[in-house]
Amino acid sequence: MDVALVYNVKKEETDVAESDSHPSSLTQTTHIHTQLSSSVDAYAEWDTIETIHAVRDALSLRHTVSLIEADENAFEKFSTLRPEIVFNVAEGRFGVSREAQIPAILEMLNIPYTGSDPLTLGICLDKSRAKEILSYYSVPTPKFVVISSLSELRSFSFPVPAMVKPLFEGSSKGIFNSSLVHTHNELVSQVENVLVKYDQPALVEEFLPGREFTVAMLGNGDDLKVLPIVEIKFDTLPSGVNPIYSFEAKWIWDQSSNPLEIFECPAKLDNNLRTAIEELCRKTYNVLRCRDWSRIDVRLDKNGRPNIIEINPLPGILPKIEDNSCYPKAARMAGMDYNEMLNTLLDAACKRYKLL
Repeated sequence: MDVALVYNVKKEETDVAESDSHPSSLTQTTHIHTQLSSSVDAYAEWDTIETIHAVRDALSLRHTVSLIEADENAFEKFSTLRPEIVFNVAEGRFGVSREAQIPAILEMLNIPYTGSDPLTLGICLDKSRAKEILSYYSVPTPKFVVISSLSELRSFSFPVPAMVKPLFEGSSKGIFNSSLVHTHNELVSQVENVLVKYDQPALVEEFLPGREFTVAMLGNGDDLKVLPIVEIKFDTLPSGVNPIYSFEAKWIWDQSSNPLEIFECPAKLDNNLRTAIEELCRKTYNVLRCRDWSRIDVRLDKNGRPNIIEINPLPGILPKIEDNSCYPKAARMAGMDYNEMLNTLLDAACKRYKLL
């Protein structure tokens, strides 16, 4: 089958991409907009060359794979190439609809693709809209408010401790150790930081004090599988930091050369709690109409009740075991190596489109 892999490559990786000599090497990867932010987490959602090549190599075991960068030339390339299906890992860069842009192009061209549709991708990126829908369906999620200006903080008093996050980000962008606030002054300061640095509203969310898990989902309908649950072990973080999976925890303190022992998979759970988490994630996946795969973050409240804190319909898939990437970690525990995981995902999309 002719498969196109569409991606965004981290800015610091573009020179490596240009010099890659693989027969299916990346092309035109050096064209990155000069106006992109230089902030520390600007490219957190994008993939490294290593990951892009690992995905390409896995799919190439069974298919003919072409590479297309998710830039302004993508429409023309898709229109010319007309692949049978697209394997989508493109996160996009600009706007609140950035994750939906490539799928929308593909739907315009009537080209099948892996993963969720533009509507689901847009909803899941907007944390407040996702939480509103979940609340309508009685799916537990922390209480929250959206703040668009500092003046709005004067009209109410949100209880602390609380989490402050950018409204439209993923991969822990904008979630730092300081994002867990304990006083009103810290709340004001952190909200201002989000408004100024990320130029978007801040989500202020009730802080849940319990254990945290992330749950990899694979498939559709009756074939939907909940992969082994991963627990995030906050006691492995540096002494004195907040018990949250922050940008520092994900990208700074945890390095492949010296990985944190932060994940436990499968998580040690009694049967009742495991069942409750699995059923909650199945319901969330279906309510938000996720397709083919997703990773769902869950945290326990003070009563030990699982709550949904985030839905990731384009989860990270770093290839190395020491990279501590949760979705591949769960897949390995389920008996799938990296190559099998990706081809199983592609098969799920092909089955959905009746291409198998």
